[in-house]
Amino acid sequence: MDEGKAKIIDEIISKYASRTGRVLSVLEELQEKEGYLSKESLKYISTRLNVPLSDLYSVATFYSFFNLKRAGKNIITICMGTACYVKGAPKLLEELEKLLKVKEGETTPDGSFTIRSARCFGACSMAPVIRVNDRTYGFMSPERLPAFLKLYGWKQG
Repeated sequence: MDEGKAKIIDEIISKYASRTGRVLSVLEELQEKEGYLSKESLKYISTRLNVPLSDLYSVATFYSFFNLKRAGKNIITICMGTACYVKGAPKLLEELEKLLKVKEGETTPDGSFTIRSARCFGACSMAPVIRVNDRTYGFMSPERLPAFLKLYGWKQG
């Protein structure tokens, strides 16, 4: 790991050194700065905090907001909770994959969009629901997706 990145991580760790639950705080802040949690960074954090690497991966994979791969500028997450699923979330995912030409879990070649799914957003009354970055949109339909994507800079084609 280069010295610059190690220094960034060390500064983050020092901010939370005495805090219970510091692992979550360290991972959150690192992802804010780097955009994702690289293997290299997780190994370094494991050593510095004396926390097994497997524990860090458990935390990073349990919470859906953590990225283990570099994500696109816009992360589109489709809710697959029961209400959303019944009201058409699988069709939304299928159409989104078709429009962006990538599968769930992948990022478009230009780095603009990443597609994900999650269990439930807790917005069942607006099903089906999608989230773009930190913003939630309800009553989504496959027909609305092209115009919706254009709001985030998508160019059809």
